[in-house]
Amino acid sequence: MKRDVFHAIADPTRREIINLLAQQSLNLNSVAENFPITRPAISKHIKVLRESGLVAIKQQGRERFCEVQAEKLKEVAAWVEQYRVFWTKKLDALENLLASDAKPANKPKRGNKPKGRKSKRKEPK
Repeated sequence: MKRDVFHAIADPTRREIINLLAQQSLNLNSVAENFPITRPAISKHIKVLRESGLVAIKQQGRERFCEVQAEKLKEVAAWVEQYRVFWTKKLDALENLLASDAKPANKPKRGNKPKGRKSKRKEPK
């Protein structure tokens, strides 16, 4: 069964497995030692990662070693990049709007009467 890379990285345990394997190839038992869950649960996570193409299993004698296949993360990076561009434009527009609102308007100085307005004070008779 072919799995989607986004499904694979949706789980925090699988993301941590990817981080762990990015540092070095490990056998399944070594991977399992780093998590507070059972070895069968780790095997299921590894299976999802393998089916999504993020992890490859290499047989070395009696041991099976897991290796990260980071090329599949390019798909995620491309997807994230489109939203980075989108949000950068939106945040730049917001920054420009806030900057234009922060510029001092032509407000009268304190103590001076604005021109063209009548005073609210009553004149003495």
